[in-house]
Amino acid sequence: MNYLKKVNIKGPQSILVFMILLNFFTASCKKKDNVEPQLSISSSEIAFQPEGGISNVTVASNGKWNTKNPADSWLQLNQMTGNEGNTELKLTAAPNTTGFSRSVILTVTSDNGQARRLTLSQASLLYPSYNTSPKAPDQTGMSSNAVQLAAKMKLGWNIGNTMEAPGGESGWGNPQITESYVKFLKQTGFNAVRLPCSWDWYHLSDRSKATIDPAWLNRVKEVVKYCVDNDMYVLLNIHWDGGWLDHNINAAKKDSVNAKQKAYWEQIATTMRDFDEHLMFASANEPPAENAEQMAILNSYHQTFINAVRATGGRNSYRVLVVQGPGTDPDKTNNLMNSLPTDQVPNRLMVEVHNYTPSQFTILDSDASWGKMFYYWGSGHHSTIQPDRNATWGEESEHIRIFGLMKSKFIDKGIPVILGEYGAYKRGGSRNVPSDLAAHNASVDYWNNYVTKQAIQFGLKPFFWDTGGALDRRNNTVRDQGTINALITAGK
Repeated sequence: MNYLKKVNIKGPQSILVFMILLNFFTASCKKKDNVEPQLSISSSEIAFQPEGGISNVTVASNGKWNTKNPADSWLQLNQMTGNEGNTELKLTAAPNTTGFSRSVILTVTSDNGQARRLTLSQASLLYPSYNTSPKAPDQTGMSSNAVQLAAKMKLGWNIGNTMEAPGGESGWGNPQITESYVKFLKQTGFNAVRLPCSWDWYHLSDRSKATIDPAWLNRVKEVVKYCVDNDMYVLLNIHWDGGWLDHNINAAKKDSVNAKQKAYWEQIATTMRDFDEHLMFASANEPPAENAEQMAILNSYHQTFINAVRATGGRNSYRVLVVQGPGTDPDKTNNLMNSLPTDQVPNRLMVEVHNYTPSQFTILDSDASWGKMFYYWGSGHHSTIQPDRNATWGEESEHIRIFGLMKSKFIDKGIPVILGEYGAYKRGGSRNVPSDLAAHNASVDYWNNYVTKQAIQFGLKPFFWDTGGALDRRNNTVRDQGTINALITAGK
């Protein structure tokens, strides 16, 4: 009524105005009481790095809110309550050295009756970070993308049973790699080398920290330099290496394997960082995966490899990287490898498969319960003297089929494919000597020539697997001229 007096309204008019104001205030109160409750969080999921870190989210509410922290042993919040409006909530995670992934759900509750959930997760950090000196990206000498680099590689050669041998290069009887041997490879007709290498097996100076022996890193670097200095392309990998990765493609070991993969590749990549595009890295050797679940885990190992190499910077920011199909089996790779890991640099990835088809002819050295050895392979090369040893599967048409799969799956889409291992080998000596030796030797030479030629025609880059049988590494001479001729003529 004070308002009515102030405006000097009297009589019936005052009652009318009073009723209007009363209705206005009543409606205002009802509107306020009926405001729709609001509560939102700017993110619903946050994945912290194993090293820990800080992440901020915004809580927006038209009421007071609060939350609880059930993970205060590793997670800190800058506040547990807030008022109406927008509030920035700061979340700080400690490094995870438990060896296991961890996660927690925070529930934010408002007094307007609303509640929202925020899921926080963190993978484990088992080992220290070895990316201690990252460099700015450097494209000097790294101009080729994966397709362009693949075009520069003609014939490849594996220096097998050497850098991956237990105890060092001579652990399986081969001599240490010399620069003269690398030059001999080039003179023979090869311009690319695959360097299978172990690290975890016998070359750690501190296993608890996954620290690679610096002397071994420097020796591998020396061999890589032999290749690069002689204009040879070189593919350096983590080979079987005692099976720490291959035997553990499962959910239970996923975190610990990724931690080791990260630690090793940070050290390898940092040591080799200054080489130009002649050097490529390969994530693994023949990592097995039999289904989509295992393939997803294998892809996480490849992703860790890519991330670790790229993070070291310098020329590694642009280096071509190679990821292996499941078991490096073309059929499994075609069926299961339906996407590649993410790379921040476009068009710098290759895929790797192997081919020893049929294994009863190429690598089986004694009869097995599931099948016996083949001594003779291919059209025009079967034996009439020993017909029970003729190949019954895996002949020419099978190679056409599997190379065709890789062409349509990857090569036609601009993703080069490395044929990282392949080869057939002659039997002789005191065991398993073919009765028709001439036909057998001709079969092996034919296989090596045919498979190499078809791989190249379909666009794959072949790397013949040798452990010292075809070329003498001590004297730099040819031991098996038939094999060398078969490979060189196929590459022309």
